Amino acid sequence: MTVVIAGAGPTGLTLGIELARRGIPCRLLEREESLFPGSRGKGLQPRTLEVFDDLGVLDTIREGGMPFPKFRMYAGTEIVWERALHEMLGIEEPQVSPDVPYPLPWLIPQWRTDSILRDRFEELGGRIEYNCEVLDVDQDEDVRITVRRNGVDEVITGDYLVGTDGGRSAVRKLIGVGFEGETYERERTLVGDVKADGLAGVACHMITNAGDVTKRFSLWNLPNSDYYQLVASVTPEDAENPTLETVQRLLETRTGRTDITLHDLRWISVYRINVRMVSRFRTGRVLLAGDAAHVHSSASGQGLNTSVQDAYNLGWKLAAVLRGAPDELLDSYEAERLPVAAQVLGLSSAMHERNFRPTTGPAPAIHQLDITHRGGPLAIDDRERPGALRAGDRAPDGSLPDGTRLFDLFRGPHLTWLTIGDAFEGYDVAAGTHVLVRPDGYIAVISPTAAVVEEWLALFGIDAVRRHVVTAMQPQG
Repeated sequence: MTVVIAGAGPTGLTLGIELARRGIPCRLLEREESLFPGSRGKGLQPRTLEVFDDLGVLDTIREGGMPFPKFRMYAGTEIVWERALHEMLGIEEPQVSPDVPYPLPWLIPQWRTDSILRDRFEELGGRIEYNCEVLDVDQDEDVRITVRRNGVDEVITGDYLVGTDGGRSAVRKLIGVGFEGETYERERTLVGDVKADGLAGVACHMITNAGDVTKRFSLWNLPNSDYYQLVASVTPEDAENPTLETVQRLLETRTGRTDITLHDLRWISVYRINVRMVSRFRTGRVLLAGDAAHVHSSASGQGLNTSVQDAYNLGWKLAAVLRGAPDELLDSYEAERLPVAAQVLGLSSAMHERNFRPTTGPAPAIHQLDITHRGGPLAIDDRERPGALRAGDRAPDGSLPDGTRLFDLFRGPHLTWLTIGDAFEGYDVAAGTHVLVRPDGYIAVISPTAAVVEEWLALFGIDAVRRHVVTAMQPQG
């Protein structure tokens, strides 16, 4: 049995790790000759940090990044204000708690995230096959992928193919899945990595001429690096053939400042903002994940995070089906992730329209801790009076009397069957309640009856389960 993955970005690498640590052979193909070189997806949300905890890379991620710096607004050379991320969002500063151990987003350039995931994949025995371009896909009882490797065509056969090859996905096009939505035709975004002289302090430096936040040239300090990520919205005409000289000129024209000198432009790209998603995530033995299935504005920092969580949702299901679980388990991938993608498109579009301007109404939730699969095909909650926590929700962390965390119990490729001795923070369930936690950290079952958990496990033919009776250090009042 083999899974072929097309695209070695964060999505493909996460999926490769998930399969490799379950002993499922996979071939990870990458069209380019190396990993992505830029900082593009630089913000990791709290839920993704929990995923990386489980995958065994969180410590390295934290060493390679830093907390989000403050946003610093300039009018010319004058600093108008500085605000932390939570102030920009209009919320209270999130705090560490027993059920949410990583409440704050983490800043780390994408190229470093990719290299950390690659190292973990290789540690588990995986290998990236570079210079492999997908040309054709054919499927029946297996899937056959025609690949051009260094100018030579060959056919690779696998049980499943997963397209994680970005917004211009060749896999998506070859299987005929549409990509519906809209393109912002009169707007482009320049993103690049550059060094800059003339700025002091660590911040998201939002530089303007007269303090208008909608007309800014942003330079983000990148952690453990002399580089900044530059971000500027431009017209299509201004976006043509960007070079160091044209970017320097744009900075001076937009901000009126000539005291900032850009140099050593390592990477730059022009993005058309698309808000698009597929109508289905699966066609037979071919599945789509990440940007291959959904793209949107970078506002609110959801893209890389949503993509990683696609792979995290899919990996354990693919492995289980290859080991004999019913095909319906794999169908649940689309049923659960398609509505999440739709919600993310709406949030990102709203944040893009807001464009750092003050707004009224509920504060946006960008942490992704509230994503739920309630009512989905894998969620069973048969209590007469369900509480705040329900099947389909993220399983919260918690501290046990011996100092063990629930996340310590969850960590690994297994399911976790908890029998709750008494209620504690995050788990408002009656004593004796059974809680089955999936490998991706979502709750499959909450029931007063053990037989309901046993029936769920039997239905999907899963026996990699660890059982624990848990009690709290301090019961919830």
